[in-house]
Amino acid sequence: MAFEDPCYSESLDEALAFAADAFRNVRRKASGVPYLTHLLQVAVTVGEHGGDEEQMIAALLHDYLEDIPGATADILSARFGTRVKELVEALTEDPNLQKAPWRERKEAYVTRSRSFHADARLICAADKLHNAQSILRDHEHLGGAVWSRFSGTPEQTKWYYRAMHQALAEGWQSPLLLRLEACVEKLQGLSETTSEDQ
Repeated sequence: MAFEDPCYSESLDEALAFAADAFRNVRRKASGVPYLTHLLQVAVTVGEHGGDEEQMIAALLHDYLEDIPGATADILSARFGTRVKELVEALTEDPNLQKAPWRERKEAYVTRSRSFHADARLICAADKLHNAQSILRDHEHLGGAVWSRFSGTPEQTKWYYRAMHQALAEGWQSPLLLRLEACVEKLQGLSETTSEDQ
């Protein structure tokens, strides 16, 4: 059904083109799937769970500062405004910890996520949900070999998603949390060895 009022402004058009261009040469770990598919899915999930246009834009760009050489918060602010910039900054791992051990970086992010505003929690939950779903799907095809694409061990990866769900659920409610919790529970039961190891 069409409405007289548009569902979004030209800023979302620009963000879609911006993300497609910035991530043109980026692929997901090991699977080789274009990284843009992840960004689009996170934005879709945010929109389906009540996120507004700026949250959808931030969802499209949530990995921009981490993954794109030369990316800056100033670029985001100039192109998409202060709120989008602040959301993306909140969702970005501390750049001062880039060379820190995996566990230290993830523990720091889990701690930070406990103070996220609800706007950022929605994007973060959508991000973690799609990542967890991708692990579950790829495990069906690869078995325990799926864990080799991650920096952390299988147990560490399982811990991280469980900790993230618990952190996001502190003082915030959303149907999205139920979906994330279900995926996290399934992750805990995945095998951690390849067929060759058994």
